[in-house]
Amino acid sequence: MGAMKTAVARQTEFQSYFFVADYHGLTTSPPPEELRGNVHSIAATWLAIGLDPSATILWKQSDVPEVVELSYVLSCVTTMGLLERAHSYKDAIAKSKVVKTGLFVYPVLMAADILLYESDLVPVGKDQAQHLEMARDIATFFNETYGETFKLPQALIQTETGAVPGTDGRKMSKSYGNGIEIFADEGTLKKQIMGIQTDSKNLQDPKDAENCTIYQIFKLVAPVDAAAEMKSKLQGGGYGYGDAKKALLSVILDGYGAMRKDYQRWMNDQNALDVVLSSGAARAREQASKMLSRVRNRIGL
Repeated sequence: MGAMKTAVARQTEFQSYFFVADYHGLTTSPPPEELRGNVHSIAATWLAIGLDPSATILWKQSDVPEVVELSYVLSCVTTMGLLERAHSYKDAIAKSKVVKTGLFVYPVLMAADILLYESDLVPVGKDQAQHLEMARDIATFFNETYGETFKLPQALIQTETGAVPGTDGRKMSKSYGNGIEIFADEGTLKKQIMGIQTDSKNLQDPKDAENCTIYQIFKLVAPVDAAAEMKSKLQGGGYGYGDAKKALLSVILDGYGAMRKDYQRWMNDQNALDVVLSSGAARAREQASKMLSRVRNRIGL
């Protein structure tokens, strides 16, 4: 809702680059099979929601090693003070987590992801807007040190979907375990939706739709008239949260039915997925190698 939907809707307006961030996924040290499964699932999601791999470039991050070299180079012009201001780092510290170096330098690798392809616009959710600003700062540090090399990218944020609420009312995030997986099997999807937290109002009570997580999610996936109808029912009373949850489940199953089938088709043919990703990586490396050659020349390598 925050980045993918926006990106696919505008994929033919620009030369578009999309990658599956498996290097970033290493910050939590997942089991190897989990990481591989996540790569295929994310790639299948992009394709199922309408990404055209012939009109855009889709690849696996680790298949373009130039990004790691650029990340190190950028780390040499990036101050620790900038990285210490990152929300992800401060959140980990506040929760007394052991901070691994990969999490601390996450914004530098993200900057490399963006700058390596001379990006003009980057579709992000509100929670990633700070990292985009940090990428601009890092590009500026490099340009001031070695001369004009990198563009300063702009964030492309859909205000209505900049932050999607999760089942517990916080922002929806895989790390919080509060997501609704549109392409999950029906049983899992139903369990996630029925687990959305609500207040204690009973069936007959009028309810505040604008502070109702069910409605906030529903209006992102349902037609405008259906969203208006749910809002009216919640505010009028006699309409329970259970009814609203069933309506949310129904609109996802109906509205995303074709995409859910396409997602499953890709997941059942992972060889085809790998072909798409490998082809995209070859095209991405053409651009990446040119930029990295320019950077190496600038810094004297």
